Amino acid sequence: MRKSPFLPNKPLTVAILGSSGAVGCELLKILDERNFPISNLILLSSSRSAGKKVFWKGNEIITKEVVANSFSGVDLVFASAGGAISKKWVESIKKHNAILIDNSSAFRMSEHVPLVVPEVNPEAVLGHQGIIANPNCTTILLALVLSPLNCISNIKRVIVSTYQSASGAGQLAMDELKFLTKKYLEGDPQKSQILPHSLAFNLFLHNSPMLENKYCEEEMKMINESRKILNIPNLKLSATCVRVPILRSHSEAVNIEFENKIYTNEAIDKLKESRGITFIEDINSNRFPMPEDVKEKDNIAVGRVREDLSNPNALELWLCGDQIRKGAALNAVQIAEILLQKNHDLK
Repeated sequence: MRKSPFLPNKPLTVAILGSSGAVGCELLKILDERNFPISNLILLSSSRSAGKKVFWKGNEIITKEVVANSFSGVDLVFASAGGAISKKWVESIKKHNAILIDNSSAFRMSEHVPLVVPEVNPEAVLGHQGIIANPNCTTILLALVLSPLNCISNIKRVIVSTYQSASGAGQLAMDELKFLTKKYLEGDPQKSQILPHSLAFNLFLHNSPMLENKYCEEEMKMINESRKILNIPNLKLSATCVRVPILRSHSEAVNIEFENKIYTNEAIDKLKESRGITFIEDINSNRFPMPEDVKEKDNIAVGRVREDLSNPNALELWLCGDQIRKGAALNAVQIAEILLQKNHDLK
């Protein structure tokens, strides 16, 4: 275990494991935008991607193949290369006393690994033992609205349907959506090579593995991770996840049942004052959040808050959030910012 949960109060040596994918590229962009204190940036990848040149802050960085001693002298590791890769290198990372912020599902439900959305449970970071997990993209977006509303009245049940963009399956899926859409419009529809079905003018239920309970892994991630982040172990939550032909922003339709009645205006006021949320709602013009509203934006967008006509203690709402940014890379950088000693005040 590390002696301190915080990072050294100095420019850091930072490694990105899986820097060539959509999330890795976004990490580089956000670290630059937020002026994260880096003295040495190391880009790590498989042998297939090693040697790739990346320009960051005017400097050329050569991507290196990850090996056992790649983490020597490293203070912080961002991992976005998948669960199997994170599990393969975690002991080497810990051995070299670096902190791992992992974007995969490998450690999210581990008892001693904090699962953190900085606007919701930043204090959980302090309990880390060298690993902090970044939640699933859809879970992050959902937690941002559930947490403030739970402060008004305890949440009893949540029913959520997601509309998930191609970016959730990576850069190759995004590129393929553009290609397949073009071919479709040319009258030459083709099969997907990345996803199980084409997303061109199409949608399908989420393609993660189906479990014995007939829920897919993506849906169970939302259920289990939300309980952990919100510290509501018995939260009743049901999810249906759908892949839709959008490039990079996820949307969610959410029904929330509370112990006591919450009035619409009360909920709206709470959401408007909450960090990480932009409220978009124009009833007269039927204008509510859209994926384009949040593309490359830090905040998620929330709107169409209304009473559930079938349940006096329930509300309905709609949200959109950039899956690559707040749903992955930005959330990871925000976790790292908490670890900086100069930012350790979590009030």
